[in-house]
Amino acid sequence: MKEKVDFKTLQEIFFIFLKIGAVTFGGGYAMIPLIEEEVVHKRKWIEEEEVIDVFAVAESIPGAIAINSSTFIGYKIAGRKGAIAATLGVVLPSVVIITLIASVFGQFQDNPIVQAAFLGVRSCVVALIGVAAFSLSKKGIRDKLTAILWAITVMSVLFMNLHPILMIVSGGLTGFLVMKWMPDKVEEIIKEREEQ
Repeated sequence: MKEKVDFKTLQEIFFIFLKIGAVTFGGGYAMIPLIEEEVVHKRKWIEEEEVIDVFAVAESIPGAIAINSSTFIGYKIAGRKGAIAATLGVVLPSVVIITLIASVFGQFQDNPIVQAAFLGVRSCVVALIGVAAFSLSKKGIRDKLTAILWAITVMSVLFMNLHPILMIVSGGLTGFLVMKWMPDKVEEIIKEREEQ
């Protein structure tokens, strides 16, 4: 994190997250690939491994993943001012668009053209969420432990109807216990990830 941040950097953070917020439909999960593309690949502000951790933390705490991850990334780049710039950037398009839509939606919601457009948008949103899940799984599931945790989580949520927050807490607790009881295994996993 930079001690002193110039206005140009804050402006760049704001406009990048403004663009992401304005062009991403489907909520935070649909934003994940765009956020990763902008901050990891294009601008190289943070490393690929770090962005996975950012998304994990953002999903583990209350609030929308898009806002949480944008705030976290903004803070990592430029401290508090960066966090504010990123958060305002990602939130502003939604506030403006929702306000405009809410003012006229009642008049058009039963229109067949509008319903057809929403049907198409829903399909694209599901695809974007699938891409985000696939991308995160390639980076997050790299060893037997994470593969087992992934499988247990999927089965628990889909078939046993357990609450996702319970699975997040269980995953964190499992990681803590593995670190405490098998520190050599954790070091081996970290070394494997660094070599990949």
